[in-house]
Amino acid sequence: MSNVRFTHPLLLCLLALCPIGSAVAGNWPDFRGPAGNGRAASARLPLSWSETENVRWKVELPGQGWSTPVAWDDQLWMTSADDGGKSLFVLCVGSDGTLRHRVKVFTVEKPAPINQLNSHASPSPVIEAGRIYVHFGTEGTACLDTATARVVWTRRDVNLDHQEGAGSSPILFGRLLIFHCDGRDRQYIAALDKTTGKTAWLVDRSIDLAKVPSHARKAFSTPLLVGDKKSPVLVSPAAQGCYAYDPRTGRELWHLKYKGFSSVPRPVAGGGLVYVVTDFAQPHLLAIRPNGRGDVTGSHVNWSATAQMPATPSPVIADGLIYTVTDRGGVVSCLDAESGKLQWRHRLGGNFSASPIIAGDRVYFFDRKGTTTVLQRGRQVRVLGVNRLAAGLMASPAVVGDGLFLRTRMGLYRIEAAGG
Repeated sequence: MSNVRFTHPLLLCLLALCPIGSAVAGNWPDFRGPAGNGRAASARLPLSWSETENVRWKVELPGQGWSTPVAWDDQLWMTSADDGGKSLFVLCVGSDGTLRHRVKVFTVEKPAPINQLNSHASPSPVIEAGRIYVHFGTEGTACLDTATARVVWTRRDVNLDHQEGAGSSPILFGRLLIFHCDGRDRQYIAALDKTTGKTAWLVDRSIDLAKVPSHARKAFSTPLLVGDKKSPVLVSPAAQGCYAYDPRTGRELWHLKYKGFSSVPRPVAGGGLVYVVTDFAQPHLLAIRPNGRGDVTGSHVNWSATAQMPATPSPVIADGLIYTVTDRGGVVSCLDAESGKLQWRHRLGGNFSASPIIAGDRVYFFDRKGTTTVLQRGRQVRVLGVNRLAAGLMASPAVVGDGLFLRTRMGLYRIEAAGG
């Protein structure tokens, strides 16, 4: 295929996803779920719904925000902004659809400009038993008690110039809360002690960007933990390159250079490879062996796909197949994850920001106008259903049990089959 470039034979390595948060049934701890990959393997989600069909409840949400709801036990948490970004909130909705908490955590005197597709509350929270962690980029990071909604600690001095608003979501690793800080002025990654909010480590990006224009130094991706407890690897896409760190200390393990910036998709992993999107304007998908050391630019990319790759929605992967959808036109591509060979391509139409999910034998794609297209997993394209809501999705979905939680521009829906 003309869009696939092979650079090295496949070297299988025994590398699996390291779960983020908890994989306990019923929890969706960060914006891509228990393993950070958008998969809800055992969920039995509805095939069809509308404003009146298979809607268990819907609740209007105050303010505006594109953060994904995260769930623990009977609570769903997300962030929101009001007053043009001057007031930043944390919202909690109960599993019964009631708005339980609306906590103002930060006041911003002069909100920075944002891209028209962004919001002042786009980074998704991350949750664990008893604690919710929220991040508004340079405007602040906070920890709240989930039982009382009391603010435990805040930080407002981990700063950068996002240029177009924040987008990277935090993750948890052991006692650490880790997040990207890739601005046009500074580029680094930070880890805070989750119990106190104090800095545990902070590491500057090592690739020299001195000759790169300032606007081409920013990025919006979220890191992914892979490996095992003995040898964890934090895969961390940034502008002009991707990095890997030891998440315990922040020590850089390797970096890989490429041309690209403003990338949003989070990596996914499987079969010994990590899949990274490089750029917003001309996104490439790279299949990377994450077991290198030092500069691995010329040695650890197995293949790259350059045609019809996503600028914003993250990929999903299952059964040796990787699925992507383009922002414009909704072009879905299914690639063989080992070789990069295109299996099929199908145009949904519409524009997309939310990341797709896999539940059971289906792949769900959500567009900005409220249309969800359900496709069959596999090496042949098959459309199973098309569903529409009144308002579109910018936030990625969450899955709790057999319930699908969709945050539209207006509110939060619990989509679930009758009797579920």
